Amino acid sequence: MSARHSMKSKVLAISLFVVTAGVIALYPIYQKGNAITGGTAPIQIDPGQVDPVKQSQAKKIELVFALDTTGSMGGLIHAAKEKIWSIATNMAQADQAPEIRIGLVAFRDRGDEYITKVIDLSSDLDSVYAQLMDFSANGGGDGPESVNQALHDAVHKITWSKDNDAFQVIFLVGDAPPHMDYQDDVKYPVSIQAAVDKGILVNTIQCGNDRSTLSKWQTMASLGHGRFFNVAQDGNAVAVSTPYDEELATLSSEMDRTRLYYGSEAKRKEKKRKQEATDKLHESASVESRARRGMFNASKSGKKNQIGDGDLVEDVASGRADLATVPTENLPEAIREMPVVEQQKLIEATAKKRAELEAKMKETAEKRSAYIRKQMEARESTADSLDDQLVGALRDQAKDKGLNYTGESITY
Repeated sequence: MSARHSMKSKVLAISLFVVTAGVIALYPIYQKGNAITGGTAPIQIDPGQVDPVKQSQAKKIELVFALDTTGSMGGLIHAAKEKIWSIATNMAQADQAPEIRIGLVAFRDRGDEYITKVIDLSSDLDSVYAQLMDFSANGGGDGPESVNQALHDAVHKITWSKDNDAFQVIFLVGDAPPHMDYQDDVKYPVSIQAAVDKGILVNTIQCGNDRSTLSKWQTMASLGHGRFFNVAQDGNAVAVSTPYDEELATLSSEMDRTRLYYGSEAKRKEKKRKQEATDKLHESASVESRARRGMFNASKSGKKNQIGDGDLVEDVASGRADLATVPTENLPEAIREMPVVEQQKLIEATAKKRAELEAKMKETAEKRSAYIRKQMEARESTADSLDDQLVGALRDQAKDKGLNYTGESITY
């Protein structure tokens, strides 16, 4: 055999080896595509596509309201129910699209129905809101309240993240001073110092004009490296209805119905509770409040609340899950009995519908914002409103954590 012929044989052998290795390596991917699509090419995922859920976690904002829920606070509690979504929306407008986590500590006093009720920080704002809806004003009436206990619980019974870049803040909201005569209480200077040591700011909002409350609230804000505000007893929140509220609330509800949660039984039970919370707010919350929720969900930060994790449509489309390898018992009950090909078609159709709804929600949210801006131009100053004071403070304080709100107007 000539040297030239021998060289050609070696080149051919090497080429065949490379091709064969490539086929072997790609064969499982080809099989996976066939299993999912019934013989058609597998779904193509853009490798440069950024996962919107992960993107929204670039920064964290953790906000806890320690809220007096005694009888005199009815107006403010109503304002909180109406405004929690717009507060989240305003904080979501940072350039970094931060993850928004909210928690609540409701407090009254010893001898009332409860002293404190703690709702831990969560990015599942639907579930937080569903619990906020159950709060009502009752009890109290004897001056000082269990403010010390509320601050202690806000610092120590809330699961604050260990992320040094997170912007963390407590808003103490009430109209009465703390009981300083309870011997077994942890007094507010101790709890506030613990908050400061953890990097948590403490802001205070006094409702009404009680002078004994004024001095304590100002002292607490100073100790907590935060700000003090005074608002009317009902909070003086800005109330705005728009022609786009009903449409935005409806679109948001339609988006909720595209959720398709999967996973272990425990995971699916957890997501069932989220869906029940969502159903509750659609049944009981005002149209305006549901529109504000739609505004938040239309933002990048709102993606985590709108859909959240454990959604089969999101995970298959992004490549995080392979439908062919998900155990049948982990699939949503609604699609378990379907052939794999039909499951895939449903997921693709749902993803398409979701994209269309998302576009409509953003468009409607922009129209609502433009309408509100025009309405605000015709009004007198809202600088003393709960909205402007709270959002203004949060945005200004968040700058120290690198969050940028340049040029963003307040959304009501």
